[in-house]
Amino acid sequence: MGRKKFVYDWPRPALTVDIALFTVTGTLQNLKLQVLLIERGEEPFAGHWALPGGFVGEDEDLNAAAARELKEETGVAEATVEQVGAIGTPGRDPRGHVVTILYAGLTPGDRHQLVATGDARNVRWFTVGGTEPLPPLAFDHAELLKKALAHLRHRLREAPICFNLLPERFTLSELQKLIETLLGREIDRRNFRRRIHQLGFLEPAEGVRLEGRHRPAQLYRFNPVRFEAYLREERALPF
Repeated sequence: MGRKKFVYDWPRPALTVDIALFTVTGTLQNLKLQVLLIERGEEPFAGHWALPGGFVGEDEDLNAAAARELKEETGVAEATVEQVGAIGTPGRDPRGHVVTILYAGLTPGDRHQLVATGDARNVRWFTVGGTEPLPPLAFDHAELLKKALAHLRHRLREAPICFNLLPERFTLSELQKLIETLLGREIDRRNFRRRIHQLGFLEPAEGVRLEGRHRPAQLYRFNPVRFEAYLREERALPF
């Protein structure tokens, strides 16, 4: 016996997913936070830049829809993203009442080959918070981007997401510059080093690395087991 379907005489909003995928690029002294945007190839907002995303299929899982849309429009596969929240402000989409599920993630940008397909005419990384502003974004995606970035910065304090962007062995300067770039603000160098040593989830690694004219810097390795133990006790990193 087939599954009974219930149909009610009641307006039903459409459901979409939008994905804000971030990365960090550049040299140690000039790191840049970037977000992945697509140029829309269809109306509404044809020719405008936007977050990757699209409509959720019938009986499609939300996470599966986010992964599908990201791959279809940008070529990016196997990027870890998580739900930020649902946004359903009336009038946010000229096609009707559309509720979107916003996702955010952080990935090594050089790991992915970008390919614009599907509804996307073009795809590229844009610098966030640089000297040049982002282009005008379609729909309410400027607000979605702010929400996603705030979520990312909050998650930085309670999940090891930034260590995915570092090599297996790294210096404290590399870690500090990366965290500063993600947070969008500077951290006192002396306090950072003192506190990071107290946290206990970094362990010395073999070798040193030259950083400019300074003496060779000690290399460290991230210990995920100790990190989880720290979070169980402290709940959040002091950044």
